[in-house]
Amino acid sequence: MDRKDAVEKLLIQAERPKELASKLHPYYRGKISIEGKVPIRSINDFSVWYTPGVAEPCKTIHRNKDAVFDLTNKGNFVAVVSDGSRVLGLGNIGPEAGLPVMEGKALLFKYLGGVDAFPICLNTQGQNEIVKAVKWLTPSFGGINLEDIASPKCYFILGKLRNELDIPVWHDDQQGTALVTLAGLINALKIVGKKLEEISIALIGAGAANINVAKYLVFAGAKYENMTLVDSKGVLHQGRKDLQESYPMKWELCMKTNKQGKTGAIAKAMKDTDVCIAYSKPGPGTIKKEWVSNMADEAIILAGANPVPEIWPWEAKEAGARIVATGRSDFPNQINNSLGFPAVFRGALDATAKKITDEMCITAAYAIAEYAEKKGIHEGYIIPAMDETEMYIEEAVAVGQKAAEQGITRHKVNKKELKKKVSENIRSSQETTKLLMSRKIIKPFQH
Repeated sequence: MDRKDAVEKLLIQAERPKELASKLHPYYRGKISIEGKVPIRSINDFSVWYTPGVAEPCKTIHRNKDAVFDLTNKGNFVAVVSDGSRVLGLGNIGPEAGLPVMEGKALLFKYLGGVDAFPICLNTQGQNEIVKAVKWLTPSFGGINLEDIASPKCYFILGKLRNELDIPVWHDDQQGTALVTLAGLINALKIVGKKLEEISIALIGAGAANINVAKYLVFAGAKYENMTLVDSKGVLHQGRKDLQESYPMKWELCMKTNKQGKTGAIAKAMKDTDVCIAYSKPGPGTIKKEWVSNMADEAIILAGANPVPEIWPWEAKEAGARIVATGRSDFPNQINNSLGFPAVFRGALDATAKKITDEMCITAAYAIAEYAEKKGIHEGYIIPAMDETEMYIEEAVAVGQKAAEQGITRHKVNKKELKKKVSENIRSSQETTKLLMSRKIIKPFQH
């Protein structure tokens, strides 16, 4: 097979998920449903699960509100909340159009983490209204996952809710993307023999994802001064006065990053850098081969845009990149939030944590990286795949232990008991799906 045929085959492969999605979504009419978790031997059992028996747990919770975590499923319910203002790489498509993504997120929560998640798409894009709506919902939920909310309002919403609620709240496009990116980069740097505190990094895209990526890289040892960020108007630098009032978080990065004083666009930002991390406009062609060629030796490219990465992996390799990762499951080295949020919430919920802290997220990143390293990292495997169940268990336990160390859990945490609980929750969910498929309760799809 010559190069042209190989590229054509890869392009067809890259388009295949889109074709299947258009057929499978109408066939199943959504991706999640609700099943009971208690035995129903006869209709008489409803006298226990509903009236009159249900009055007893109601009275107990009325006397002690925290009892709701023991007498209901609140401690395993997570709301996946979005206003549809920045969905994947599709932009502001609204809450209804964002619902398929939120359903998919809920499915990943359940299958990978054993978490009962519900898509909540709000018919408002006002930041104060979103905060108010989420606070109204919290009696039913043990955690909040903010999803696909545009910046800069996503920072305000996350900060407000984290400060005012006593349940875990996070924004997956900030914390989730950042911790999984850090995990992949930790191992990629080991392969090329470079150190985080010494490398230069180009961050293409300066939205919620990369702003938090920069923050987490610094937590782990990188230096702001060795980073160069690029937004839609060009490189961030101290002359970008347009950001001083309109986007304070970006302006802060103008002052901290880009010690060389680079100006211009993506090509200038990438020149001579060791690492390029892109969460920007879907490609191909957002990042050009010649720009990769101008990077340092043993360059690392993380092209995270969905549904199409900023540059095709084979193009980046041809241009001289040593390690290439994308956000897609059909290419090696998928840097995917799904490696983070199911386990982080599993660990937080099972440890009865009141918050998800940055320290818990950094712990998750190292747990992911360490799991891959134990299996044997190489250029095509810098991070675990989504089907490695043991990784989720180890990550969740590490996160739960970190929460206990920080003193933010409702109860004491025993590592052995935590691991047993985490493992049971994750495996039960996956075994249930397999059983429903084997009994054809989940209908097979013929294609």
